[in-house]
Amino acid sequence: MTLVSPAKAGTETASAPPRRRTARRATGLVASLGVLLAIAAASIAIGAKPIPLDQVWHGLFHYTGSDTDVVIRDVRLPRTILGLLVGVGLGLAGAVIQALTRNPLADPGLLGLNAGASAAVVSAISFLGVTSLTGYVWFAFLGTAVVSVLVYALGGSRSATPVRLALAGTAVYAALYGYINAVQLLDSAALDKMRFWTVGSLASANMTVVRQVTPFLLIGVVLALALGRSLNAVALGDDTARALGTNLNRTRALSMAAVTLLCGAATAACGPIAFVGLIVPHLVRAITGPDMRWILPYAAVLSPVLLLGSDVLGRLVTRPAELQVGIVTTFIGGPLFIYLVRRRRMAQL
Repeated sequence: MTLVSPAKAGTETASAPPRRRTARRATGLVASLGVLLAIAAASIAIGAKPIPLDQVWHGLFHYTGSDTDVVIRDVRLPRTILGLLVGVGLGLAGAVIQALTRNPLADPGLLGLNAGASAAVVSAISFLGVTSLTGYVWFAFLGTAVVSVLVYALGGSRSATPVRLALAGTAVYAALYGYINAVQLLDSAALDKMRFWTVGSLASANMTVVRQVTPFLLIGVVLALALGRSLNAVALGDDTARALGTNLNRTRALSMAAVTLLCGAATAACGPIAFVGLIVPHLVRAITGPDMRWILPYAAVLSPVLLLGSDVLGRLVTRPAELQVGIVTTFIGGPLFIYLVRRRRMAQL
């Protein structure tokens, strides 16, 4: 019989639950990837004209130029890829903002980033005559970047705190939406063109837009995932984070950069979409706990599940027409968020 020292036995007992939690989280993440794959397949197969999965496979890997193959390759595949990218961007941006501001109600709109994108697009439409989606992308991204820098500066830059950032973002949001409404009231053409973009839609997706936003989203994803450990320290409070050796100024600056890249590219591609960046981190936190090293990967997987699922639902409920995905996420997100808020054991940051 092998003898085990009490100290070693205690160490093994204490380390068992964390190992089980890690295994459960890893299993859940793999299962979430399976769900995402199924939703992506449904996004390609379901629409005004349903396409069987065998034809979807044929159109993706054995292209012959038939009408069905053209629909798959040129319409539904770009839409699905863009939905995946935008979902990842919104989910990660929401999780980072909530950790950065230590505010469970935070989303990209709290820092005024959506307002910056909208203000830039309405200015481009009204004053520069831009009418194409590919033109909107660059102006929306520029508007998001400018507002991000402005909010960070107004929030105190190196002395920025979560409260200052939230207040600065709210002030900028209010000012910019006043400007947007004024321009739209004075320019009916701008109002007509903005109406579709501001709702949030994947219907105009194409590979040109996908190629334009992908580099920004990839850099933002890598940066956000790399910040997991530092954001864990930020959640403990400034003093504790400093005691743990975290550089708060660098963490906040890099977090703002990641959010700008993610939210800017996502909003530029398909307009401001509500609730994805707000709801998914709540759901994930209830599954994984407060550890950002798990919250961020889960949010990156489950956010596109919500976005693509909403897009598929929008195509089904009014077939052969469709509801824009931004409308569907609002219908789904509102009641779901109320349920989460009313739960007594809602996960905290």
